[in-house]
Amino acid sequence: MCIGIPMQIIGFAGDLAVCVQQEQQHLIDIQLVENLEIGTWVLVFLDTAREVVSAEQAVLINNALEALRLSLQGETNFDHLFADLVNREPQLPEFLRPLVTSQHE
Repeated sequence: MCIGIPMQIIGFAGDLAVCVQQEQQHLIDIQLVENLEIGTWVLVFLDTAREVVSAEQAVLINNALEALRLSLQGETNFDHLFADLVNREPQLPEFLRPLVTSQHE
């Protein structure tokens, strides 16, 4: 399994970008993504940027990764990392809603 890590571009070096993730710098291959600028967030898999993500998406992904790290250490108090999900009813994706509606008719 490959996990995408959000990183923010802080500079360029040819076909590589200098990115930062948790205060550590990384050289990332950016040949698969176009129109990148300093400050852009990218989702990185195996030292290669695969897609641009928003700053908000980067926060959500980093929170989920932090929760995973904490759970692997035996921690169970990480609800604060999922504030967007706590006390929220699960929503069925829009493309599945017609199927459920037709089954109840």
